[in-house]
Amino acid sequence: MGYYDDHSPATRQQKKRRGYMMPTVIGLVLGAVLVLLALPALVQTNLLPYNITVPDDENESTEDGGTIRSEQVEYDVNTQITDVVKEVTPSVVGVVNLQNQSDFWNSQNNPSQAGEGSGVIYKTEGETAYVVTNNHVIEGASEIEVVLHDDTRIPAELIGGDVFTDLAVLKMSSDQVEKVAEIGSSDSVKVGEPAIAIGNPLGLRFAGSVTKGIISGTQRAIPQDFNNDGQEDWQSEVIQTDAAINPGNSGGALINIKGQLIGINSMKIAQSSIEGIGFAIPIDSAIPIIEELEKTGQVTRPFIGVEAYGLNEVPSSEWQSTLNLPEEVEGGLYIRSVSQMSPAAKAGLEPLDVITELDGEPVNDIIDLRKYLYDKKEPGEEIKITYYRDGEQNTTTLTLDTQE
Repeated sequence: MGYYDDHSPATRQQKKRRGYMMPTVIGLVLGAVLVLLALPALVQTNLLPYNITVPDDENESTEDGGTIRSEQVEYDVNTQITDVVKEVTPSVVGVVNLQNQSDFWNSQNNPSQAGEGSGVIYKTEGETAYVVTNNHVIEGASEIEVVLHDDTRIPAELIGGDVFTDLAVLKMSSDQVEKVAEIGSSDSVKVGEPAIAIGNPLGLRFAGSVTKGIISGTQRAIPQDFNNDGQEDWQSEVIQTDAAINPGNSGGALINIKGQLIGINSMKIAQSSIEGIGFAIPIDSAIPIIEELEKTGQVTRPFIGVEAYGLNEVPSSEWQSTLNLPEEVEGGLYIRSVSQMSPAAKAGLEPLDVITELDGEPVNDIIDLRKYLYDKKEPGEEIKITYYRDGEQNTTTLTLDTQE
């Protein structure tokens, strides 16, 4: 019988597949052999990105009398960061803001959860533990609860808060407190060094979350508008970091690689969800405020008793026509109103006066005024004020009073 080949396309394709398959199989086999032969040499030269140990006494025999060398891969998941986080986490707590809500049916006030944030246990004294958090976290609270890292809830009492620094101090029972944060120094931090943020982003369901980054900047000045009138009321000096700080992280810990507390995280200062930019209140600036709140429940600051605004908020045409300022005046603080019986009133200051200097130092807006008073003066001290009235320069000395 003769051989018949219909030379169909299908037959030719099958032959082509068989022709391609054989070199592929041979290549895979040769590649595997080369890898097995080269692996011992790679291990000895330490070129692999992981450690391989080859115990001499753990060789196994095969059925044909050969041996299989067993190789054990070792990788240490413990790092300095994991050790630091494990040590610090028990000192970082959740802070729950409870506010009274009226019950329509029985006319009773029932506390309900109005917000969540974070806090740091910074001290224990006898049976009392002290927690620092952000002022905006506990603002308006009728009751406060602190949630430990093991979900234990402890009632806490507000000692005092300060809106300008956005800090508040709580106290609670120390019975179940395991760890107190170690205080570091924010003045010594350097740009580029590691920073770790610990807190409760988006609430207690993500309690104890850890983010890592670097110190992006120090002594940053961030404007604050407390009454939402569109005007800057204060400038907060903060640490900038790219460690993620989200809502709920407020009041949590910013620590260095040694596990020391260097800042109190504040989402309020960030004010918006911008990736890679977070802010924390420097611990060296926070400590005096914390200590004063702990002792007196409030921060005592001096005031002069005026409502004033920067000249940059006044049309330049009004500088001469209304305020009668000479051309050499380039900036200052014009007085809109003076409180009765205030230090300013007693010193003779009047509306439409323009303050240009405090103790010889120039002042341009309300932030300059507050910074000078709060950083360099105390209630009861005197201050020399240079001002213009009806185009003439005058000076007066007043005694600072305590801001209520």
